[in-house]
Amino acid sequence: MAKKKTTQKNDFRSYVKWFWILVVSGTAIIPLMVTLAALGAFGKLPTFEEIENPKSNLASQIFTSDDAILGKFYVDNRTHVDYEDLSSHLVQALIATEDERFHDHTGIDFKALARAITKMGRDGGGSTITQQLAKQLFSKKPRSKIERIIQKFKEWVIAAKLERQYTKEEIITMYFNQFDFLYQSIGIHSAASIYFNTTPDKLNIEQSAILVGMAKNPWHYNPYRTPEKMFKRRNVVYYQMVRNSVMEESQRDTLKTRPIEIDFKRVGLSQGLAPYFREYLRKYMLKWIKDNPKADGSEYNLYTDGLKIYTTLDSRMQRYAEEATEEHMTNLQRVFFKMEEGRKTAPFHNINQREIDAIMKRAMRTSPRYTSLKASGMDSDSIDIIFNTPVKMRIFAWGGDLDTLMSPLDSIRYHKSFYHSGMMSVEPQTGFVKAWVGGIDHSRFKYDHVKQGKRQVGSTFKPFVYATAIKQKHYSPCKEVPNVLTCIERGKFNLLKDWCPKNSNNEYGGTETLKSGLAKSLNTITTYCMKQVGPEPVIRLVREMGVKSEIDVQPSIALGTPDLSVYEMVGSYTTFLNKGVYTEPIMITRIEDKNGVVLAEYLPETNEVMNEEDAYVILNLLKGVTTTPGASGVRLTTSWGNYRHDVVTGHPYAFKNPIAGKTGTTQNNSDGWFMGAVPNLVTGVWGGCEDRAAHFGSIYYGQGATVSLPIWGLYMQKCYADKTLNISKADFEKPEDPISIELNCAIKAQSGDPDFEEEQPPEF
Repeated sequence: MAKKKTTQKNDFRSYVKWFWILVVSGTAIIPLMVTLAALGAFGKLPTFEEIENPKSNLASQIFTSDDAILGKFYVDNRTHVDYEDLSSHLVQALIATEDERFHDHTGIDFKALARAITKMGRDGGGSTITQQLAKQLFSKKPRSKIERIIQKFKEWVIAAKLERQYTKEEIITMYFNQFDFLYQSIGIHSAASIYFNTTPDKLNIEQSAILVGMAKNPWHYNPYRTPEKMFKRRNVVYYQMVRNSVMEESQRDTLKTRPIEIDFKRVGLSQGLAPYFREYLRKYMLKWIKDNPKADGSEYNLYTDGLKIYTTLDSRMQRYAEEATEEHMTNLQRVFFKMEEGRKTAPFHNINQREIDAIMKRAMRTSPRYTSLKASGMDSDSIDIIFNTPVKMRIFAWGGDLDTLMSPLDSIRYHKSFYHSGMMSVEPQTGFVKAWVGGIDHSRFKYDHVKQGKRQVGSTFKPFVYATAIKQKHYSPCKEVPNVLTCIERGKFNLLKDWCPKNSNNEYGGTETLKSGLAKSLNTITTYCMKQVGPEPVIRLVREMGVKSEIDVQPSIALGTPDLSVYEMVGSYTTFLNKGVYTEPIMITRIEDKNGVVLAEYLPETNEVMNEEDAYVILNLLKGVTTTPGASGVRLTTSWGNYRHDVVTGHPYAFKNPIAGKTGTTQNNSDGWFMGAVPNLVTGVWGGCEDRAAHFGSIYYGQGATVSLPIWGLYMQKCYADKTLNISKADFEKPEDPISIELNCAIKAQSGDPDFEEEQPPEF
């Protein structure tokens, strides 16, 4: 028995001996390993310069004219903030939770380290905020546990260097600027915006606790992905704040029962305001970067160099434009689907089945699915089977995408049934683009209908013909012209036969003034003007007004056959609003580097196209369009009801101020336009389907007055309601010199308008 006790005693002494050997050797090994790490034995450490100027990918920011951030271009969605920009709750929560003795150590908290070792990390790790920053800045993801242990020693060395190089406030700021909060929210600026729709300085105590709680593991403790886990983690942060005397227990008891509340929004090119404009801007900036190298010859990086791009867009007007587009197009689409319901050839009109098959085949072969299958080596017959086999998919719908079972080919046809819209608004005196809506949904439909798309402009081109006649022939708006079929002989302009365009109502007789001819959009009067001046002078005029698209030298351009962009049309109309001076639309005012150094500044190009009097005469003609009973402008009195569109008496848009405008409707109702202007804002709207063969079968619904004018009306209502925008309600400014041209001529009662037919809408 005594022998057994002696053996046990010896074993105990052996354990104690080995314990102290391990403790002493461990104590010796740690400094040794740190020394080896400092000497570079485990790999290169960052240089003094790298620590002084740690590399971070900074997002380039897009600013609006009213100082809102429109968007960013980035690899890492990071925007630098200063210590003064951080909420005090945020700083207190971080120190209380992650590093209680942050202000007392020099990079390594040996007390916390000892606790972590002896308790195997059960009561928290031993890494200080500075060590965590060192890991964020200079550590790559380890490939093994051994490599991670070696990294730890290197991080201690780097942490000590960071503490010598930076103040505690700078370390806190760098930590928050570097941390990846997931969902493209790198850095506290992005995180505050994405999770709470706010800025770092405005984060309250609850929001701060949530973001600091994510520091432990942003994937595991994520308020969007795992709110139930974040709930517990947030309350741990509250506990630590009480423990460190930066929160009262009573406040914690109140806050800890509250649910996780966030205002989460994903970011990306298709999310947020003006996605089509931002994509245009991205392509522009990539070209600008190639043409404008740095002083050392290297190129700026749009995604990492933190450029600041100041644009002319107004975030309020952009929002109103997008809201107006969605409000109207939602209703228009509902009507279109109802009208096309049950039609075998829907959404196509006036083409046969062979032509429809050709459209569908072409669309199939240009789709990403077809391209991918073809690249994999699949034969055409197998691809056809796939495209005709129903599968589960998500399709676009106003109000949110829908899950459905549909063949890929049917989905192509379904998406071809949607009406699209393009809209741009410009301040004519400066050329500043204030709003740009390139389509109905950028995530689904990438094609930009402002600058990229070009469609027939219809009667919105007629003012150019009138302007040429007024400029060259000095015609008065009161000049009377016979309302008769007018022909341009086939011998001119290589015509195959005489060109004799008809009025839509096929009614003629008597005379009409130029003013009433434009107000009623009578083809006979426009053809008369074209016959007097010829197409070449008209084309020269529009070239001087910024139109660069190809235009055939044919008299038919008088009725709007050219394909032009919304950008070109709005730009050209600035000439009438700016006293005869064309003002090129511009979207950028300046570009700065990350330090605020100006790299480029922009001013619009201008061109004096006509004298002030001629420009005012055209405005007078365009005012006649919007005020003449029965003319196109009366569609400012349109309203929607369920599936029916009613033309009503009165003014639902409540516009009592002078407005210059012109509708346009092309052949078969493929395109509907409206150009509208007040003294300090000119706006153009186009609407139509992707394929010209897809459209309303009735001009009642397919005309510009129905397809596009309501967007303008809703947009202007919203702009006028926002008094901070100062959108003018005044009349157009007259020239200082007396006007030599007679303007005050009466317009006869309307009997027909090619842009509006008084047919009865179908009952639904």
